[in-house]
Amino acid sequence: MCRRFSVSAGIDEVGEHFGINKVMYYYKNRYNISPMQGVPVILHDQGEMILDEYRWGLVPYWGKDAVNANLETVNQNPTYRKAIDTRRCIIPSNGFYYWRTVGKKSYAVRVVMPNQELFGVAGLYETWSDAKGEKIRTCTMLMTDANVFIREFEERMPAIMSPEDMLKWLNPEVKGFNHLQPLLKTYEGTMRIYPVTPMVGNDNHDHQQCIEEMDLKLAWVKNL
Repeated sequence: MCRRFSVSAGIDEVGEHFGINKVMYYYKNRYNISPMQGVPVILHDQGEMILDEYRWGLVPYWGKDAVNANLETVNQNPTYRKAIDTRRCIIPSNGFYYWRTVGKKSYAVRVVMPNQELFGVAGLYETWSDAKGEKIRTCTMLMTDANVFIREFEERMPAIMSPEDMLKWLNPEVKGFNHLQPLLKTYEGTMRIYPVTPMVGNDNHDHQQCIEEMDLKLAWVKNL
């Protein structure tokens, strides 16, 4: 499962790339996002593209892993099937983190597009109120079959969408599992993998250093 990613791009770049009309929170570059932290999400609201912040980890809790989800799993649960039609979002990113293991050692790597450009991942979101009446806003990444680059680390990968498919995904007029499932394609383009600091394993380490390419001799860590 994808458990860490980055959105290390300024608000102007994000706004231009995704056609954002309105920003609803104080946006900042994120170099190392982990589960249960706030993440930027893009929503379609009354004809506008809105950038807002939701917690990564879908609640209500409908599966073993609410950080990543398969559309088929959600569709099989009638309680949350409505999310497919009415609560879709795009999660912007420009890199995923994984751990490459060789023998008894491993090192952190970052998977990016060739020029480290931004891309959008299909997502779902939920909003509900807790016992105090405070709104809880959460989201999850949707997964698809892994491509040749991600397959080294896992069998599934986040569903990276083309610009055209992102517009369809956010279009409230497009509904139904059969119309939406085909949009979740395996990304078949070229990706680059390079070693980064093992500090990406620390949830509190959210700094430029996380995305910098590291000398492989310094990146190795022993598996315990």
